Amino acid sequence: MTEVLEADARTRLRIIREARSVALVGVSGNELRASNFVATYLVRTHLRVYPVNPMYEEVLGLKCYNSLAELPEVPDIVDIFRHPDHIPAVVDEAIAIGAGVVWFQLGLRHDGAARTAIDAGLEVVQDRCLKIEHARFSGRLNLAGFDTGVISSKRLRDI
Repeated sequence: MTEVLEADARTRLRIIREARSVALVGVSGNELRASNFVATYLVRTHLRVYPVNPMYEEVLGLKCYNSLAELPEVPDIVDIFRHPDHIPAVVDEAIAIGAGVVWFQLGLRHDGAARTAIDAGLEVVQDRCLKIEHARFSGRLNLAGFDTGVISSKRLRDI
C-alpha cells in the first residue's frame, strides 16, 4: 500500500505566507511549458524566484542556476518540475542546502522521496501547483482554476 504524505490546506497556506523565496527546479525557458507559466506568475508575487536548470543561462530575464547549491540564498521552497525519477536527487540536494520545503508540482508524487524529506525535517507538498495554490489562497482564482478576468467587488486577500 502506498503511504500518502499530504500537506493540508492550512499547511500549504502557511508555507506560502511564510516563504520569501522559491527555487524552480526544472523550469523551462519555453513559454508553452507549464513551468514557464508558473514562473511567469510567481515573479509577480512577493517571492524571490530562482530558476534552476543547467540548460539555460536565464529564464524570464532571471539568471538561471545549474543547481540548488549555486543559489545566492537557501530558498524557502524548492518547487520541483522534474520527472518523478529525478525527484529523489532533487530532494537530497534540497536537504543538503538546508531548504525548509520541497513542493512537487501538479502531477508529481514520490512517497519515498517525500518520506526522506520529512525524516530530514522538511515539509512536503505533493501533486499541487504552487501558482494555483497561491492564486486560490489570495482570491485570484475561481473554482475552475482559471483567472476569469471578471470584475467583482470581492476583495483580494493578501497572502
